[in-house]
Amino acid sequence: MTYKKVQEYVKRKYNFSVKSCWIAHIKELNGIKMKQAPNRLSSTERKYPCPEEKILVVKNAMKKFGLI
Repeated sequence: MTYKKVQEYVKRKYNFSVKSCWIAHIKELNGIKMKQAPNRLSSTERKYPCPEEKILVVKNAMKKFGLI
């Protein structure tokens, strides 16, 4: 549910869509351990990492909703 709130908030405020894999990537960058998704191809690489220019916006939205 919280991923959805982050996605809706960013869409409304910054007018771009956030992929759930970007949220997972930012969680990982902030040291939050997560289970590996069954559809993830590699344990060391991300197919769709969060773009550098969007990390700060998504990270701030995640802080707002208590994900990090």
